Amino acid sequence: MTGKSLFIANRGEIAVRINRAAKALGLSVIQGHSEADADMLAVRMADRAVELGPPAANKSYLDVARVVAVAKEAGADAVHPGYGFLAENASFAAAVEAAGMIFVGPTADTISRMGDKVAAREAAIAAEVPTSPGSDGRIEGVDEGLKVAAAIGYPLMIKAAAGGGGRGIRVAESDDDLRRLIPQAQSEAAAAFGDGGLYIERMVRDARHIEVQVLGDGSRAVHLFERECSLQRRRQKVWEEAPAACLSDAARTRVCDASVRMAEAVNYRGAGTLEFLYEPERDEFYFMEMNTRIQVEHPVTEMITGVDLVQEMIRIAFGEPLRLAQDDVSMSGHSIEVRVNAEDPSNNFMPFPGLVGAMAMPANARFDTMLYEGYAIPPFYDSLLGKLIVHGANREAAMNALATALDEIRIEGLKTTLPLFRALVRDADIRADKATTSYLETWLESHAIDAA
Repeated sequence: MTGKSLFIANRGEIAVRINRAAKALGLSVIQGHSEADADMLAVRMADRAVELGPPAANKSYLDVARVVAVAKEAGADAVHPGYGFLAENASFAAAVEAAGMIFVGPTADTISRMGDKVAAREAAIAAEVPTSPGSDGRIEGVDEGLKVAAAIGYPLMIKAAAGGGGRGIRVAESDDDLRRLIPQAQSEAAAAFGDGGLYIERMVRDARHIEVQVLGDGSRAVHLFERECSLQRRRQKVWEEAPAACLSDAARTRVCDASVRMAEAVNYRGAGTLEFLYEPERDEFYFMEMNTRIQVEHPVTEMITGVDLVQEMIRIAFGEPLRLAQDDVSMSGHSIEVRVNAEDPSNNFMPFPGLVGAMAMPANARFDTMLYEGYAIPPFYDSLLGKLIVHGANREAAMNALATALDEIRIEGLKTTLPLFRALVRDADIRADKATTSYLETWLESHAIDAA
């Protein structure tokens, strides 16, 4: 790929991660940035940097026409969207390709289809991927919702058809709840996604959140095993592991094979993730959604498989066929990632942008970050600073490695979520692999976290 150039239409730690992968493949890197990000690490690392616009995301990173025009003018051969911002925007993918550049990700049609949660659920059913009982498609209002409830029973999840990140979700325990919550969910979904469409499915209590990493070249796909992401706050993942220790070999095979079936059925291109709820008592999986991008938690998969997912998705985008056969993918050991955010967990996770002071990095861990000493974190964007990732021969060894890394890492000048993880890594239930998707919220109600 020598002589080719890649435009990075993102910021922060994922821009740094893409930069390193692209340079390892011999690509020249062009970094797009807002005015507020002119001094970020990814800009310093890039071969060239070009400004997108003012700090507001909708005037820079979220401005489709501006990003495409800047990338084209800079002479980019391809555009990588990272995650967040325009990563799952079908119009952006189409505009990049219409401008004669390569979009590093799925086709616009795939993004559009999988971005509609109802269409994704229908695709899952067609590929014989297990789904939870729910509405056949979108519901138009309360009356239709009540009919679904009468057929499948409570509790129910009311979900935004175009949703993501936990937005537009409500839990109904009764008809009265449903009458009250459907209008709320419609309003939030319309405001957040420009689409007030909803669907309903049975809620799985005490579930584990399992997701399967896939790679595809548009015709053939492979899985790279699964991750568990059950530790969540406000439906946002904070801690991820690979593999999922709660699964038997048979269950792992079942969910991974189902994910490959669906990826091939939708002609998936690039790196993607299928997300499931797993009900241990029934040993049943229920498809939730497909994320048509690289995930924040991709490093734990890289650690257990040795596959550089970002490099592979770039190779595929540039026209190379999928290099891996399923038998080529094996896993070794156990990996854990925690998301380090500029938030104060002792003060209701209040965002804490500021000036980065002295830093000390752990000796035997991977830290994917955007930080450097003296960097002034702008207050305009997501609070994610980086991900601390460890690997061990088994889950216990990985937990011990994480405890050591958390004791060693220091980031002065900021409040971060590191104290939360120092407490969680020593929690007996988490050590015993008993945490479900509701565990952390309950845990936070009864535990004080020291400021640090």
